[in-house]
Amino acid sequence: MRTLLLSALIGASVSAQVVLDRVLARVDGEPITLSDTKAAIALGIVETPAGVDPMLSALRQLIERHLVLNEVARFAPPEPDAPSLNGQVDVLKAHVGSPAQLAELEKTAGVGEEQIREIARDNLRIQSYLNQRFGASVQATDEDAARYYRTHPDEFRVGGELRPFAEAEPAARQKAAEERRQGIIFQWMRELRQRADVTELYRR
Repeated sequence: MRTLLLSALIGASVSAQVVLDRVLARVDGEPITLSDTKAAIALGIVETPAGVDPMLSALRQLIERHLVLNEVARFAPPEPDAPSLNGQVDVLKAHVGSPAQLAELEKTAGVGEEQIREIARDNLRIQSYLNQRFGASVQATDEDAARYYRTHPDEFRVGGELRPFAEAEPAARQKAAEERRQGIIFQWMRELRQRADVTELYRR
């Protein structure tokens, strides 16, 4: 799934920026700004696939994140433990890069140590909530595994040779199960968006 930022990121930009920011979208009245979106890309919270406008892709993922965080706030999953939280902070910082790049992110988007830690907390709480609601995994049938094997042959090649299904079946079943889980979450996300008041203002 789209390792699907936002409450902390929005709060950071509103409180720390000294220049006017550009609002790219509103979700239930809450703004998502240009700085929010650039910071999300820098932190690796959103994906920017090739051939797609990176800002638009990032913005729509932030809208989804905002909607999920609203659900997380309603049901309050357990707080992440300290080692997991520290590890997630390290992952976010590593994606930004050097200390100089981290300092630049704080200067331009208001996202410093405190905000990165809060974003890391949100990442873990989102994952915990999704696991609670949808399970950490979904069961795949024999047919699901065989279909995944047929439609993704390059994932089961070794040295250019396609592995027999009997050998590849455990991996194919696991991947098919994750694909089904992501499909369920995607449909749930569509329903969340349909119920929300979302306005996209971004123009290239």
